[in-house]
Amino acid sequence: MEKLITIIIKLGAVDRRVIFLLVGLSVLIPLIHPVNIPIRPTHQSQTVFDTVEGLAPNSDVLVSFEYGPSTKPEIHPMAVALLRQLFRNGHKVYAMALWPDGLFMSTEAFTTIEEEFLLTYGVDYVNLGFRPGNEAVVKGVAADIKTLFTTETRGLQISSIPMMEHITNVRDFDLVFSLSAGYPGTKEWVQFACDPNNVPMSTGCTSIQVTEVLPYVENGQIRGILAGMPGAAEYEALIEHPDEAIAKMAAQSFAHVIIVLFIIFGNITYFVQRKRAQKR
Repeated sequence: MEKLITIIIKLGAVDRRVIFLLVGLSVLIPLIHPVNIPIRPTHQSQTVFDTVEGLAPNSDVLVSFEYGPSTKPEIHPMAVALLRQLFRNGHKVYAMALWPDGLFMSTEAFTTIEEEFLLTYGVDYVNLGFRPGNEAVVKGVAADIKTLFTTETRGLQISSIPMMEHITNVRDFDLVFSLSAGYPGTKEWVQFACDPNNVPMSTGCTSIQVTEVLPYVENGQIRGILAGMPGAAEYEALIEHPDEAIAKMAAQSFAHVIIVLFIIFGNITYFVQRKRAQKR
C-alpha cells in the first residue's frame, strides 16, 4: 500500500510539461489512427435516424445549411453522415443555405461523398445555394421556391433541372432537415415553414443551441435532434459508418481521462503530504 501511495505522489507531483505532452498525445494519436470507441446513441439521435430511415423510397428531402467554419467541427460530420444515409436509401436531396458560409459547407459535403455514390447532379441532388433575407427566405420556400431561386449554384436555370419539375414549395418535400448553428436556422424553419404547412422536419445543431431547440422537439414539431459533436458521433454509429466525429470523440474522451486522472493524483498527493506534515 505504501508503494502505491508513493507512486501516486510521484504522479501527482509530475512536471506540468509532462501533463501537457500526455494530453497532446491523447488527442493527436486517435486523430492520426482513429479508434472506434463504444458509442451509445441517445433517444433523440435514434429518432432522427428512424425518421430518415422511415422515408418512402425516392423521397424528396430539403437540407438547409446554416453553419460556417467556426461550427464546422460539430455540424459538418453530421451533414456528411446525413447525406450518406439519404443517398444510400435512394432519396433525392435539395440543398440550400440560409448563411453565406453554408454554401461552401454544402459544396464540401457533396464533394466528400459524390464519388462514393456516383451521384449525378440535377438527377440525384441539386444545390440551390444561398439567398439573403433570413426568415424571409424561409417564407419564400414555403410559398414559391421557384420564384425565390431562379438559378442554382452552377448558374443553371431551375426550370431546366429535371428533379425540380414537381417542386413548387415546402409542401412538396417529404422532410426538411436543418443543419443549424444559430439564427436564421431551425427555429425559423419550424415557425415559418414546416409547422404551418405540416411538413416533417428534423435538425442537427451545436451543443450550445440544443436548449433553445429542445422545446420544439418535445412538442413534436421537430423529430429528434443531433446535439453537437456527440450527436454527430452517434449518427455515424447509427449509419454504421465511423468517420470524423467518432475519431474526434475518441480524442476528446482520452484527453478527459488523462486530465481527470491527474486531478485525482494531485488531490491524493496534497492530502497525503498534508497528513504527513501534521504528524511531524
